[in-house]
Amino acid sequence: MGGAPHGGRIRGVYLLPNLLTTLALFAGFYGIVAAIDGNLDAAGIAIFVAMVIDGADVRVARMTSTQTDFGKEYDSLSDMVSFGLAPAVIVYQWGVARLTEYSVAWGRVGWLVAFLFAVAAAMRLARFNALPSKLGKGWFQGLPSPSAAAIVAAFVWLSAEYEFGGFFGLICAFAVTAIAGILMVSNLRYYSFKEMSQKRLVPFAFLLVIPLIIILISINPPVVLFILFFGYLLSGPILLIANREPMHTAVFDDDDGEDDPGDDEDNIRNLHG
Repeated sequence: MGGAPHGGRIRGVYLLPNLLTTLALFAGFYGIVAAIDGNLDAAGIAIFVAMVIDGADVRVARMTSTQTDFGKEYDSLSDMVSFGLAPAVIVYQWGVARLTEYSVAWGRVGWLVAFLFAVAAAMRLARFNALPSKLGKGWFQGLPSPSAAAIVAAFVWLSAEYEFGGFFGLICAFAVTAIAGILMVSNLRYYSFKEMSQKRLVPFAFLLVIPLIIILISINPPVVLFILFFGYLLSGPILLIANREPMHTAVFDDDDGEDDPGDDEDNIRNLHG
């Protein structure tokens, strides 16, 4: 996330973080083009590539101290394309060939559900820009847009891989897309995993978790990725039902993972009343 220092005239941009953001944007754009061309497998994979790059550019900006307002805004716009528009177009293109087999009304339902997902992603990004975080980085309010995009992309990838379709397949696709969109703008809390990335000691055996996850994904990528992200989607409602989280406070967090310069001061105020 690089540009001019916070608040000043932009005279240049930091190359590396903005290059990564551009690559993430390209992956999202490629996902749209691939879906229009009917290459749904590649379209689904492109969303996951965008997720990896999007996470990398945030960490690079932090490590190199190149976080700026320009980079933050650029990253948000990139996220809107990669995790808002791209999944919506992909799921619509997946169903458009099947929609013609049914009534015109189902075609309208299809593009309305796709639009619901896109507008929900836009609203979630706008919520962060307008309402900065009031607590720590432990939780997201609402399902993060990259995770919502991953669920939709994994479902389409899974459907294309196993030729899962028909009327039941359409209903499932619309339901998954609509639910993911609604949860993005919900007040449910989702664990951010950001605390795990801080400099803290973990048990030595914990190092096996990452290679085990990679092995599981490599066995059957679309199936495993869909199960993982759908399980994450369910974690919000499950936490609410189990009443394991305090619901009297609100967390407004960003999808791109950037720290707001005022977060530390806000946290101190909250801790001291």
